[in-house]
Amino acid sequence: MDETPQIHGCPVSDSHGQEVIHPSREQYLDVAKALADEGYTLAVDLCGVDYLSHMGRPLPSDIVPERFEVVVQLLDIGNRRRTRLRVQVPENDPVVASLFDLHPGTEAPERETYDMFGIEFEGHPDLTRILMPEDWEGHPLRKDYEIGSIPVQFKEANA
Repeated sequence: MDETPQIHGCPVSDSHGQEVIHPSREQYLDVAKALADEGYTLAVDLCGVDYLSHMGRPLPSDIVPERFEVVVQLLDIGNRRRTRLRVQVPENDPVVASLFDLHPGTEAPERETYDMFGIEFEGHPDLTRILMPEDWEGHPLRKDYEIGSIPVQFKEANA
């Protein structure tokens, strides 16, 4: 039986030729720090994903799929390397560590992920809504969010 390859104690997979590391929530910050020490000093992107209707997505066999994921793209510019982190986040406790102290450029993407998916980033300096009004209820990119409508009044339209 083949063992899943590992980096920093985390399972690794391949996605179209790109290395994907699957840390647990507990490993996430330590793995990000270790990768930064190895040259991955730029967090290009951070986003949330809701897999409510796709729980059977491909993952290493030792990873338990959760409803949510936080996905981070990291670059090592000096060595021309790219890697991705995929962290499973349970629906009943949607909290992960913030990368802000390590990668300050994640400030806005973490806020957007919080706003749209309800995933909290522990240690974030200002975890408030960034796209929706402060009094908005719910998280619009969750797959179970009700689709609503806003009536539009066109200029000079007959009432």
